[in-house]
Amino acid sequence: MKDASKIVIIGAGPAGCATSLFLSKLKIPHTIIEKQSFPRDKVCGDALSGKVVQVLKRLDADKILELQSKKDYFLPSWGVQFVAPNGKSIDIPFKKDMQNEPHAPGFISKRMDFDATLFSWLKPEFATIRTETTLLDIEEGEKGLNLSLQKGNETFNLDNVKMVVGADGDRSVVGKKLLNRKKENEHYCAGIRAYYKGVSGLHNQNFIELHFLNDLLPGYLWIFPLPNGQANVGAGMLSASISAKKVNLKESMLKAIEKSPVLKERFKDAELIGKIEGWGLPLGSKKRPLSGKHFLVTGDAGSLIDPFTGEGIGNAMYSGMLAANHIEKCFANDQFDAAFNLQYDQAFYERQWEELKLSHTMQKMVKFPWLFNFVVNKAHKNKLLRETISCMFEDLDMRAKLRNPLFYLKLLSND
Repeated sequence: MKDASKIVIIGAGPAGCATSLFLSKLKIPHTIIEKQSFPRDKVCGDALSGKVVQVLKRLDADKILELQSKKDYFLPSWGVQFVAPNGKSIDIPFKKDMQNEPHAPGFISKRMDFDATLFSWLKPEFATIRTETTLLDIEEGEKGLNLSLQKGNETFNLDNVKMVVGADGDRSVVGKKLLNRKKENEHYCAGIRAYYKGVSGLHNQNFIELHFLNDLLPGYLWIFPLPNGQANVGAGMLSASISAKKVNLKESMLKAIEKSPVLKERFKDAELIGKIEGWGLPLGSKKRPLSGKHFLVTGDAGSLIDPFTGEGIGNAMYSGMLAANHIEKCFANDQFDAAFNLQYDQAFYERQWEELKLSHTMQKMVKFPWLFNFVVNKAHKNKLLRETISCMFEDLDMRAKLRNPLFYLKLLSND
């Protein structure tokens, strides 16, 4: 493991673990730094998208079977239910035809369980794992990056690191120090999460629920079923809108649960488990640099969260996979400069930017409740429209229809 310090991953969440696992698959030694120990909680919506499933398949197809076997921790999910501001809902499967699917397109799991599972998959033969270790500072050295680290009362340095992967989340030290990354309210969402037991009316195929309530636009309240009769219940809203409307997100969510005609009966016998927790979501609604000389950023550290759904684990793991592949090229070519590392940015945005841009458009559409009501009402009557929306989870060309005004003109003229 003498070469492990040439590559250092900061953070062992989904982005960092994905980077480590794919580096191990390539038999590349590296070090992974994590400030906490596992299992540990992470405030999140807990939904694992189809993109997570696809990344795990590319890592090792048997990993999906392992998740399926852990029924007390991982719940298969087959679709999403959209609830419009007028209270009408539509059920949209994640895939149009799922009769021959061997496993669910998505999963739901508490992050404490999912992250601990990912961490347990790390390969000590290739990964030097340092937990309870904090990155204090990072700066450019003569032949790489110099890292100042702390474990307990001990501080130590790793100098001239050839490649650093910032997978250290929303408050990334790597992003702040090397990319001057700052919070931008127009591209940032505040979220709160609570765990409940006893919520009634959950979908028999574990569809996740997105409730677009007038008091929370442009945002939504969610209900995601969990194993053991629990549910992840939360709300998210654009930070700029929270400031402009002076919204108290916690109060708005609790008011909706208590008074909304759609929700109050379902929560009548529900019980809150623990506290309501908050966190921030740096959205991928703006194209930002993801690399520089001797470093890459992944996941939340790169502000890669979907602007419409708020889901970040899929892009975190996808960016981690790309980071590992790019690092292999860096060492094969002995190139670590900013210009060469732009290939990583290009690879990610070539695949994901259109999706992020479309999601940003959809996020802006939610500001108009009448439009959302209109689409949901039409989908109730029109099977083809429901199938079209379902296809949008898989096909970017189909999702692009939502950006085209002709799509809505056709809806007006058809039942």
